[in-house]
Amino acid sequence: MLQPALYLIPVTLSDGTHERVLPQANVLVVRQIRHFVVENVRSARRFLKACDRDIDIDALTFVELNRHTRPADVEAMLEPLTRGEAVGVLSEAGCPAVADPGADLVAIAQRRGYVVRPLVGPSSILLGLMASGFNGQRFAFEGYLPIEAGARGRRLKEMTRRIEHDDQTQIFIETPYRNDRLVDELCRVLPPSLRLCVATDLTGDNERVETRTIAQWRKSPARPGKVPTIFLLYK
Repeated sequence: MLQPALYLIPVTLSDGTHERVLPQANVLVVRQIRHFVVENVRSARRFLKACDRDIDIDALTFVELNRHTRPADVEAMLEPLTRGEAVGVLSEAGCPAVADPGADLVAIAQRRGYVVRPLVGPSSILLGLMASGFNGQRFAFEGYLPIEAGARGRRLKEMTRRIEHDDQTQIFIETPYRNDRLVDELCRVLPPSLRLCVATDLTGDNERVETRTIAQWRKSPARPGKVPTIFLLYK
């Protein structure tokens, strides 16, 4: 029997890779959970079917937790735990509760004394850092940069300062359709000696991780296109 707990279940970063990147132990857990808190029901159902085609999706309950969810509605998502039933949390990709609304649910579970079980799985943040050649002792994940030009410029200046003065790798992401514009902007505004790593389609068939100085990117600005990508900066 599965222990009643909040299970944080990593999701693949790229389609068709679950057997390569997720341990079988995760599948054994997923098979026993009947209640899921997910970022998107459609993609969650697709992921669960990829884990095990014999899972009866219609017998499961799903509730969405995303940027549209009212804070007042989050606590009720843990209700199955009061009955001694397990709850699983699924992000759209990667690890739930990391740059993900699931963190709000975990915080409530911790305050109420429920058991929280994080499962092993892919994280684009760590995979990108591992492959970048940058400082893995001191790093910060900034999430999405501001959209407004002035705020965005100030954030990049602050990140550059942290790299130079705190010896800290800076990690951030962008909406895929804006990836190419971001590379162009970084090449335009950052110091030429700074190094930029662009990690695209991690764990997927078209995975590419490339680290170069800004000066080198300017000469040959290979663009990631509309593919999930993570960006890292370091000196």
